Amino acid sequence: MEATEAALSRIDTTNPSLNAVIEIADSAIETAREADARLRRGDDVGPLHGVPILVKPNTDLAGHSTHDGVEAFLGATAEETAPGLSGLTDAGCVIVGRTNVPSFSLRWCAENEHWGRTLNPWDPQVTPGGSSGGSAAAVASRMVPLAHGNDLGGSVRYPAAVCGIVGLRPTVGRVPIWHGTPGYGVPLGLTQFAVEGALARSTEDLRLALSAMERFDPRDPIAAPQSHLGRPPHSAPTRVALVVDPGTTPFSGPGIAETDEAVREVGRTLADAGYLVDEVTLPSLGEAATLWFELMFTEFRASGVPAVIEGSGAIGAAESMRLWTEIYDSVMPPMDLTSFVAAWARRHVVRRRVAEFMERYPLLLLPNSGEPAFAHGDDIRSADRAHQLLKHQWPNMAIPVLGLPAAGVGTHISAGSAPIGVQVVGRSFAEESILDAMDVIEQQFGPFGVKP
Repeated sequence: MEATEAALSRIDTTNPSLNAVIEIADSAIETAREADARLRRGDDVGPLHGVPILVKPNTDLAGHSTHDGVEAFLGATAEETAPGLSGLTDAGCVIVGRTNVPSFSLRWCAENEHWGRTLNPWDPQVTPGGSSGGSAAAVASRMVPLAHGNDLGGSVRYPAAVCGIVGLRPTVGRVPIWHGTPGYGVPLGLTQFAVEGALARSTEDLRLALSAMERFDPRDPIAAPQSHLGRPPHSAPTRVALVVDPGTTPFSGPGIAETDEAVREVGRTLADAGYLVDEVTLPSLGEAATLWFELMFTEFRASGVPAVIEGSGAIGAAESMRLWTEIYDSVMPPMDLTSFVAAWARRHVVRRRVAEFMERYPLLLLPNSGEPAFAHGDDIRSADRAHQLLKHQWPNMAIPVLGLPAAGVGTHISAGSAPIGVQVVGRSFAEESILDAMDVIEQQFGPFGVKP
């Protein structure tokens, strides 16, 4: 009870200046009271018993609207709770509320026309990241120790880094995804690229969250049975490929010196701890980033997503989609069914190349982004600026195409005043190797989150 009351009190005092939390759960106090009663009775309890958490409104929570930051979807009430969230509550978490997201969870920010803009707790002038920006800002400002997120194109890793905390994107299939609301199927790209994850202020809390969320669920046809999870530990010392150059493609390119140097400093920290770190060029990552945009945008366009967004009243999302259309049409050839099928085939080739590369280098160390957190609205200022940002976000787009697990972490303070950070990427179902490296990073660059 005390933990839940403390979280609600912290939200009450801190949220008005950040706008990270858009809904308080009416059931939180009663759920916490029941948790205390189980302890008094000596009942078996989960590893996260009584831990207050926040969740995103783009994931089904029974009895609540899965509105995804869109006012027009407020009537889309979920009948069941998604399996990833059920895993957290089964482990004992108390859901105390839900967090802000961009409309349609589309942008790398957390703002929409109905609930407004979430601010970065380090610097109110820049984005907290997105789409899990509300979750990241809440964890960084100590409203809760743990929050739910999901990641299609960096939506856990990017906000974790720019808010100075840690976030884990598991392997595709490790945590089941199920979209019961609004009742129709989901695009192919989402089934192949999107995952449910978590954001926290410590690596150990990410371990606990992953152990709670991972499970088999028949509602997700690609969910991995528990017996298939995990890989044998890699024999020490572990080789790490440090990559700041993904090759130049329509949607990848070099970052600024500040972000590259942050990656190299983290690489030196890992080397001091016994890892074998080599800086390499890996053009397959640039190709993967371009495939992400090529496949996702084509699918959006073919399924009528731009028209849905335009008709919803989501002005920011509509402008983002308009700019993405302009960018795509200016740098990519038209895609018909034949080229769409060929692009999915290229994805398999790229995944195989990277998997073979990672037999030698089980870990990749990447920038979290090629630039620091951008100013509010800068992503929709112009087509040129939006394209520059897309090229700098290559690490966030490439990894989903590969289906790999990755963690984002804020390690440095930018020349402004918001964090910048890195990503640690592992082989499929080798999350523990990522978290082991994150332990080393945390020892050097933690503690994470805004100073209390």
